[in-house]
Amino acid sequence: MVKLTIDLIARGTSGYTKKKRDESMQQYLKRLTHLYLEDRCIDEVGEDLSMCRNLTVLYLYDNQLLKIPILHHNQHLTMLYLQNNDIHKIENLSPLTRLIKLYLGGNCITVIEGLDKLEHLQELHIENQRMPPGEKLLFDPRTLRAISSSLQVLNIAGNNLDSIKDIECLRNLYQLHANDNLLTDMKELAHVIGGMFRLWRLDLMGNPLCHKAKYRDRVIVMAKNLDVLDGKEISETSRRFLHSWHDAREVQKKRREEHLRKGSGEFRDSALLRELPPVKDYPRPPPKIPGYMMPGLPRKQFDEILARTNSNLAEDTTQQTHSASVKTRSGILRSNSLKIYERPSENVAPFSLADKIASAPVGRRRQRQPLTMSFEFGHLDLSRHIQKNDIINST
Repeated sequence: MVKLTIDLIARGTSGYTKKKRDESMQQYLKRLTHLYLEDRCIDEVGEDLSMCRNLTVLYLYDNQLLKIPILHHNQHLTMLYLQNNDIHKIENLSPLTRLIKLYLGGNCITVIEGLDKLEHLQELHIENQRMPPGEKLLFDPRTLRAISSSLQVLNIAGNNLDSIKDIECLRNLYQLHANDNLLTDMKELAHVIGGMFRLWRLDLMGNPLCHKAKYRDRVIVMAKNLDVLDGKEISETSRRFLHSWHDAREVQKKRREEHLRKGSGEFRDSALLRELPPVKDYPRPPPKIPGYMMPGLPRKQFDEILARTNSNLAEDTTQQTHSASVKTRSGILRSNSLKIYERPSENVAPFSLADKIASAPVGRRRQRQPLTMSFEFGHLDLSRHIQKNDIINST
């Protein structure tokens, strides 16, 4: 149990502020601006601190204080350090209207309250409160509204928070430290930090939402001016790319919603149709023509030519000739190299080409020489090997 005394106050000054020989203790304490009283096992402050009228910075962290000391005589305070004490409630701060930075981390506070009069408060550090199991840090709406216009830095890390919806009104925040909590809702996070247009630093490590897919990219899109996320700097290239991707996605989403409102599953808007990728018109291959087609001759005339050819071939077999010509009104049929299999007997009656092909032995049909015929009709010269079962078509 240590109570703050004048002697302890005098020893808590820096080496640059020493008492002069002709200076009284009261004058000396009144001249002090900084007091370093950390880690002194102090559990009670008393009235002696009221003598330090010009005090601007007070270090009282790492002590055993059970409550915030009464500091109504120290109205010039701008920075107050009370971390790692046993404080259970925020109180006795209304007279400190010039307070800029307030450090209350590592205490037993469960509600952020009692800051209604701190109109110039810029930084509030209330991280890692030692609360009973199952409890979480709560926010007084009236207090948050009172400091919303001035607060720039808020540290609420390690306070079992599963929602940050209550701090939505703090739109002037530059830094938000909410790591090591129980935050899971990405939509709520987007709604809260989306309105903090000055936010450039955000810490969310240690929350369940950090394990969601594309967590970092999504947070960068939510906070457009963010420079540091979870202690890592965001490059300008990454930010521009993600924002452009998000804007394009939103445009597509709006168009899809507008289309769904206009009609069902068909594209009726010509503007949407124009944006579809063009379909290439590949040329189709020409259709295949079955069999062999003799152009320019009617079927009947072609059959007559073929019949005459067969009769002439039968007459020329006795003379062992290999060519024949037939004149017609439209052209000349010539046989350039006619090779026919001979029978052993010399006295053979004439027979047609079809009879020769039909009478050939089955085993020798694949070994016979092909019959080569050349047709000339005017300027047309077509050659083809004619085998058995060949199909000849005519237009």
